[in-house]
Order: sequence, then C-alpha cells, then structure tokens
Amino acid sequence: MSQRLPVVAVVGRPNVGKSTLFNRIVGRRVAIVDDRPGVTRDRNFARADWNGRAFFVVDTGGVIEGSHEPLDRAVRKQALAAVAEADVIVFLVDGRTGVHPLDEKLGDVLRKASKPVLLVVNKLDNLPDEVGQHDFWSLGLGEPLPVSAISGKGSGDLLDLIVAASPESPEGAQEEGLIRVAVVGKPNVGKSSFVNRLFGEERVVVSEDAGTTRDPVDTPMRYHDTSLVFVDTAGLRRQSKVSDSLEYYSSLRTARVVREADVCVVMVDASEGELSHQDVRIAEQAWEAGAGVILLVNKWDLVEKETNTAPRYEKRVRERFPFLKWVPVLFASALTGQRVRRALDLILEVQAQRTRTLGTAEVNNLLGELTRRQPPPHHRGRPVKLKYATQVATAPPTFVVFANFPKAVPAHYIRYLQSGLRERWPFTGSPVRIRIRGSRDQ
Repeated sequence: MSQRLPVVAVVGRPNVGKSTLFNRIVGRRVAIVDDRPGVTRDRNFARADWNGRAFFVVDTGGVIEGSHEPLDRAVRKQALAAVAEADVIVFLVDGRTGVHPLDEKLGDVLRKASKPVLLVVNKLDNLPDEVGQHDFWSLGLGEPLPVSAISGKGSGDLLDLIVAASPESPEGAQEEGLIRVAVVGKPNVGKSSFVNRLFGEERVVVSEDAGTTRDPVDTPMRYHDTSLVFVDTAGLRRQSKVSDSLEYYSSLRTARVVREADVCVVMVDASEGELSHQDVRIAEQAWEAGAGVILLVNKWDLVEKETNTAPRYEKRVRERFPFLKWVPVLFASALTGQRVRRALDLILEVQAQRTRTLGTAEVNNLLGELTRRQPPPHHRGRPVKLKYATQVATAPPTFVVFANFPKAVPAHYIRYLQSGLRERWPFTGSPVRIRIRGSRDQ
C-alpha cells in the first residue's frame, strides 16, 4: 500500500549551490543552475530514491539581497516556510566563502526547528583533504558535512544521512482495501463543491475565490462495503503562476497526494469549452504516477446542449490527447448533483481494473496472437523474438516481456502490445506498463 513520502527541503542563502545539489540528489538536471544569485525564484520539487527509500526533495529559492522586504523578514519567511512543510531540512552553506551573516540568521531560525537539520558545506572540491567545513561548527547545528555538489563528492554520505533522518511512514501504512481518491484540477473548477455534494454536507470550505483550499482534506466514506478516503486538494496552477510560499507548498502537498492516490478524479470546467493544457498536464501527472484516472467534466449544467453534445466533446478530447482514450469521462454538475453519485461507481470500477491480475497462460496466449499478427522488427538482420510474458505487479498492471534483443524492441511496438492488451482486457482508467527484459536464449 502507498505511504506518504517524506519531504526534504534544501535551504540556504543565494548562490551556495542549492540547485546543483538538488539536481545531484534527483539524478537529473531539473533545476536551472546559474552563477547569478536568485535564479531559482519559483521552487522546484521532484522525487528522489536512495537505497530503496523514496522522498521528495525541494529546491527553495535563496533570499535575494536587495529585496524590497526587510532582510530579516525575508530570511525568516523563507526558512519557516521550509521548516513547516519539510520532514528533513538540508541547510546548505558555501565552504569557499566561510560563514556569512545570512548563514547565521538562517541558523538562528533553524536551531529552533523541531525537524532534523543537516548542515551541509558545499564547494569543497578537494575532498577528502578539505578542512573548511570546520568553520561552520559556530552555527550550532551539529557536525558540518563536507560535499562537492558539482562533482558528487560526499553526496552518498549526505543521502545516507537524509534517509536515516527521514520518517519511514509519517502518516502510517494505508488500511488494507482502502481506496484513496484525490480530487484534483485547476483552481475554482468545483472540487470542494463536488466533495460536499457526495457527502451531502459542507465538509470543505467553498468560495468563489480561486485557491480557497490550501491543504488536502481527508474525508472517509463507506460505499458498497468499500472504504474510500476523498482528498480535496488545492488547485494546481502552472508553475510559472505559483508565486508565494504558501501557494507553492500547497501545490507540493497536492503533488504528493496525486502520487499517493489510488484513483484521481481530474475535474475540468465544462464552461471553458476545450480542455486546457494545464488540465491535461494534471491528468498526465496522475497517469504517470500510476494512479487510476477519471475525467470529470463539471458544470455540465451550464453548457448549451445539442444532439450528441457529450459524445462530440468526448471524441475531441480523445483525438487531441490519445492517452485519455483509456480514461472514463463523466459529465456532471456538483451544483445540481447531476451524475455525481455515478463517480463512486466509476471509482470502484477503475480501482478494480487497476488491481486486476491475469494468469501467465492467458498473457502468453495473447502475446503469441499479437506477435503472429505483427512480428517485431528485425535487429541487424536477425529476428527479434518475444518469448515469454508475465504480469509482475498491479496498481498499475505491469507486465514483463522477455526478448532475445530487448533493446531492439522499439517504443511503437511496445505501444502495439499495450493496445493489444487493452483490446482483450480494457483496464479502464488505469495505466498499463510493459517492460522488456533480456532472455538467456539469444
């Protein structure tokens, strides 16, 4: 069952290497790196893994010197925002320049935190011969850990400390059989009204002002002898629109909920006409995380109806965004209650498809049919043979296919196999993953 992933925030003054360290931890270039201070204005966050443990890492913007706000206020706001939302704080300082007055101000705030704080001294490129980290004992935050984010020296030791300091499961393990349902979408599409309509009472605050919901709100329900927990989340905006710390961390919490959900109800506003790219990005985020997805077109009561209005809308959606071909679309109105209860049946259906298990024999029978109908392309004049397939996981359904030349199986052929699986077993609303592995017999 899913567990809430810990959050690790990297904080520090400008130009100490926070974005470089963030990229090093994540294992790819996500944050922009530049010698100019203050390049990271909007915060970045991504999932990282180390020794089988997963967590979110947050690259916070440094305090900008010359800000219109008083310096102490800016420092304190930055640090307290990170402290409030993180499970572990990585306080990064610059080993080349030594202790800076801003380091001392941040240290004053972080010493009062009830969260683990790791003091990390960056830009010590000549490890293990460096000694500059010892200057930072004066900050009173324990033993300074020397690293070079740009070369990776010391990063393994840092990741070991992060994992050791992170809680195993801050929220506890999920109850067996319980379905976590995340209600997600842009601000003001009616998520809170939808949850309230389902429960028949005001469980969450509803307002005309976009962004009223800042924190995810868990609301349990029993339906057809199944336990569901609905999480009404803050609206997801494009990252360029996320400016203040409060809204940024709200979007981080929503992203965590999406990754931990079993089923995501992606709400869009019918009165806006076509789906926006942000609507689709939210659905993709849930799909890529392995959650089941339902597209709920809210405010359908406001749309002028003609013959086949709903089928035409659905057809346009599936033609423009092919992955939505497998996602059920529900036209509803949280205001009037139209088809709102139908969402519950769809949630159970999607979760059942997402956790469906197929026997190895029937998977291999289908694989044989598909390869006979359309063999995979040759590799350097030799036939590529798909010899055996089996389901290795559920939630989402995951299949491994063994081949003599696994790297020679092109992406379009994997999509062909996925389509063939869905023709036989629809897996409605659920992603399907296929991995190609090598077989000993070449």
